[in-house]
Amino acid sequence: MAYATLFSPLQLGSLSIPNRVIMAPLTRSRTPDSVPGTLQEAYYGQRAGAGLIISEATNISPTAKGYVYTPGIWTDEQEAGWKGVVDAVHAKGGRIALQLWHVGRVSHEMVQPDGQQPVAPSALKGEGAQCFVEFEDGTAGQHPTSTPRALETDEIPGIVDDYRQAAVRAKRAGFDMVEVHAANAYLLNQFLATGTNQRTDQYGGSLENRARFPLEVVDAVTEVFGAERVGIRLTPFIELFGLTDDEPEAMAFYLAEQLSKRGLAYLHLNEPNWIGGDITFPDGFREQMRERFNGSLIYCGNYDAERAEIRINQNTTDAVAFGRPYIANPDLPERFRVNAPLTEPNHETFYGGDEKGYTDYPFMNNGYDRMG
Repeated sequence: MAYATLFSPLQLGSLSIPNRVIMAPLTRSRTPDSVPGTLQEAYYGQRAGAGLIISEATNISPTAKGYVYTPGIWTDEQEAGWKGVVDAVHAKGGRIALQLWHVGRVSHEMVQPDGQQPVAPSALKGEGAQCFVEFEDGTAGQHPTSTPRALETDEIPGIVDDYRQAAVRAKRAGFDMVEVHAANAYLLNQFLATGTNQRTDQYGGSLENRARFPLEVVDAVTEVFGAERVGIRLTPFIELFGLTDDEPEAMAFYLAEQLSKRGLAYLHLNEPNWIGGDITFPDGFREQMRERFNGSLIYCGNYDAERAEIRINQNTTDAVAFGRPYIANPDLPERFRVNAPLTEPNHETFYGGDEKGYTDYPFMNNGYDRMG
């Protein structure tokens, strides 16, 4: 076997997974009513060979939304839709986590209920940030984000409770784990970063204060699932949607220590070169994260099987998440196992649409599994 370590089992918190090829969360914008259905059942079911599927980012509330056609987890209908997806994955022997999402300022009044302003730690518009909206003529596309309003201190517990209730629904739907999305310049990341958080209350200023809200969210979610079934995604050093941070490394180390104390199952780090740039983590960063966090580490960002195998053998990561390769290769682990060539994804069908570019990519034998 070319990649023996990549295909060794892993204990991820209290969940045993059969391999270390993780399916990264991938927004595909194919739920026009925010409710997963049979198309999502087929899509995720096809990819059940992953060690763990991490679902596309899923809005925890109507005001958490910044992109049309993305799924939610705040209604009975959405919960039932996700249960169908979970059942399809479990029927194939797979494991799946739900990623809990609030976009914060990466939104627009057109996407928000009753046309209200998006919320953020501070009333600062993301420079160059775009969200995905539906226009009056029924078409959809990118649009500059709105200027957000700063959350009042007494509003924050309500959002923490939104995360808690989303976790309750995820558990009822049968998800094996949940992942708190604190990455990619969305709401929790906005609280963590110095450039987006200019608050003067207990949620701003010091490093510990900026981490307070994300850690409160983690605590609320672990009350529901148990820490051994909860992960979190972070993107230290990333500059996206106008987000900047003067203390990315210090914050990452602090969070690793705090999350380790809480017994979280895994820490999922999206690397700053995920969109193909040459930015990477500072020397020694991975080793420092290993020292500070005693759960499993998952890295994601432009990996192939060979680089993933090297990282695991170096003991700087326990598993590697793959994004775009999973779009076009539903049987990605098996392709890695036998060194088969990978299908290239069609970028034009990444977002929106139907089964084209979603459930119609071939398996290695050139066959199709449209129904998962």
